[in-house]
Amino acid sequence: MEIIPAIDLKGGKCVRLVQGRMDTETVFYDDPVEAARRWHDLGA
Repeated sequence: MEIIPAIDLKGGKCVRLVQGRMDTETVFYDDPVEAARRWHDLGA
């Protein structure tokens, strides 16, 4: 099995959307590049 990480972007921030609903986000990173670098550093 291959797991492929995905980043939801809203307003230039890395967010998690509840069932894809744009009005239900939780911000995880202000900079999506930071999220991608973190995943890369963890071996993703």
